[in-house]
Amino acid sequence: MKHGTRLSRWEQRTRTPLLLLAVLFAVAYAFPVLAPDAPDWVHAACRAAEWSVWTAFAVDYAVRLALASGKWAFVRSHPLDLLAVVLPLLQPLRLLRLVSTLLLVGRRARHAPQITMTVYVAGSVVGLMMFGSLAVLQVERDAPDGNIRTLGDAVWWSFTTMTTVGYGDLAPTTGLGRLLAVGLMLSGIALLGVVTANIAAWFISRFERDNAEERRQTALLEALTAEVTALRAEVARLAVAPGPEAAKVPGPSSPGP
Repeated sequence: MKHGTRLSRWEQRTRTPLLLLAVLFAVAYAFPVLAPDAPDWVHAACRAAEWSVWTAFAVDYAVRLALASGKWAFVRSHPLDLLAVVLPLLQPLRLLRLVSTLLLVGRRARHAPQITMTVYVAGSVVGLMMFGSLAVLQVERDAPDGNIRTLGDAVWWSFTTMTTVGYGDLAPTTGLGRLLAVGLMLSGIALLGVVTANIAAWFISRFERDNAEERRQTALLEALTAEVTALRAEVARLAVAPGPEAAKVPGPSSPGP
C-alpha cells in the first residue's frame, strides 16, 4: 500500500511535466521536417531536445518501476512506456515516445470511463495523424518515385489511411513509408473498434440506468398498491364490526316476579 501510494504521488506530480515534454518533443520533431533548410544549429538543438525528452521518459519509467510493488506486472501493464524507453532515436520509431506519453497522461486522468476513452481516442487520432504525416513526408519527400511532396499531401494520405479508405491517389513508395502505412491502417482499425465499443457501452449503460429507474418506479407503484389494498381491507373490517357504543348497550332485562 505504501509503494502504491508513493507511485500514485509520483504519477500525479509528473503528469503536467510529461505533457509539456510531449509538446516539446512534438516541436523538436516537427520543425526539422517542416523546415529542412533551417541552419545546422537549429537541427542540432532539435536533436538535443529529443534526446532530453527521451532521457526524461527513461527516468520517469525507471522511477515508476522502482516504486511499483509488482515489477513484472508493471512491465506487462505498460508496454508502450517500455517501448518508448527501449527503442532508440530512429525514424519513425521515436514517435512511440510521444504516443506513449499521450496514453500515459490519459491513463492518469481521473474521469469517468467514457471521458477517459474519449481522451484516449482523441489523443491517439491527433498524435498518430499528425506525426504519421510528418514521418511519411520526411521519408517520401526525397524518394525518386514518391508522390507525397507537401505537408498537405501527407495529411491527406494519413487521414485516408487511418480511416482505411485508401483512395490510392497518394501512396508511399519506400519500404519505411509502407511500414508507416501498415501501422496507420492497423491503428485506424483499432481506434474504430474502440470508438464503436465505447459508443455501444454508453448506450448499454444508458439503457441499464433507464431500466433501473423503471424497475424502481414499478416497485414503488407495487408497494403503494399493496398499501392501498391493505387500507381498504382495514376500512371494510371496521365498517362491519360493532362499535364500542353498541357493545356497552345492555340487553332487555327480564321481567321481575
